[in-house]
Amino acid sequence: MTWQVLLLPGDGIGPEVLGAARPVMDVAARALEEAGGRGIRFTEAAVGGAAVDACGEPLPEETLRQAQEADAVLLGAVGGPRWDGLPPERRPEAGLLALRKALGVWANLRPVKTLPGQAASSPLRESAAARVDLLIVRELTGGLYFGRPRARERTAAGGARAVDTMEYTDAEIRRVAHVAFQAARARRRRVTSVDKANVLENSRLWREVVTEVAAAYPDVELEHQLVDSAAMRLVARPADYDVILTENLFGDILSDLAGGLLGGLGTLPSASLGDGRPGLYEPVHGSAPDIAGQDRANPAAAILSFALLCAHSLEAPWLAAEIEAAVAETMAEAAARGPWGTRETGRRVAARLEDRLAAPRYALLHRYNRRAAAGR
Repeated sequence: MTWQVLLLPGDGIGPEVLGAARPVMDVAARALEEAGGRGIRFTEAAVGGAAVDACGEPLPEETLRQAQEADAVLLGAVGGPRWDGLPPERRPEAGLLALRKALGVWANLRPVKTLPGQAASSPLRESAAARVDLLIVRELTGGLYFGRPRARERTAAGGARAVDTMEYTDAEIRRVAHVAFQAARARRRRVTSVDKANVLENSRLWREVVTEVAAAYPDVELEHQLVDSAAMRLVARPADYDVILTENLFGDILSDLAGGLLGGLGTLPSASLGDGRPGLYEPVHGSAPDIAGQDRANPAAAILSFALLCAHSLEAPWLAAEIEAAVAETMAEAAARGPWGTRETGRRVAARLEDRLAAPRYALLHRYNRRAAAGR
């Protein structure tokens, strides 16, 4: 048997960064097979603007079918100005939101960690930027993005009126809170729950439920913080944060702010998880149409998203750690010698990963796993 991984290149720089990540994926697939485990079979489908151009809708039925049958889905990026004039339901972003909803991935994990060479390009003091290491756990299928009613209409006076609804149930809050506390146990055991409880009834429920969940994790410290003060503190003292737990809209905004601490979103991966397979993995950056096709996009976020895929969907956290180390080594070399293009960066990460996996400790691991597989 093999793991089934669906690749959705999408729009803008999406095909470029997934293309640059592919040599890394191929090295990883061989390593899994050599270790006596399951290999990986990669397939590809259209989503977003590319799917609109091909068949008139941002999430074709065939793409959704393949995604639901896969063990994991890796997406590049969706969107771009060429599709801005389409009705909301046919825009590329609608395809991504529908995919998240259909796959039932309600917990979005966004690790934010400074890689070698990044601190110098941060707007923060270099000493502060070098210490950024946090995880944002964002609820992904509720809140303003999916609440109803949602409408735009004319008023009696001839003006315009728009309505969006922020909606959460206690069950939705509880399940994502457990994800955050469990993640904190593997880190520095601190959770900061971010809301707007001084104004929003929705946030008051959020705070109550998170406090209730915290009682099951006495070894994890919990603090509540309002989103506006959290944004200010994230800029002033980012090292204060370990795990940030928040709802959909606040998580979207704060994760981009956190990326700004590193000088950009080019190295930020994400994992969207639910109750089972498949997980959906994607870089936090957008489609960046202004640099698409120029071999200038940093593929690190796509490669690190694949590392998260290995850890959470392919049951290979050891492989994820080696991919992350290979990316860090490559970024350190790029900082010292100057950056490479998109494709060359991917090739260099793949070469470093191959070197790491050729180390004696992995030869021993592979022999052990092959014997174990033969005995089953």
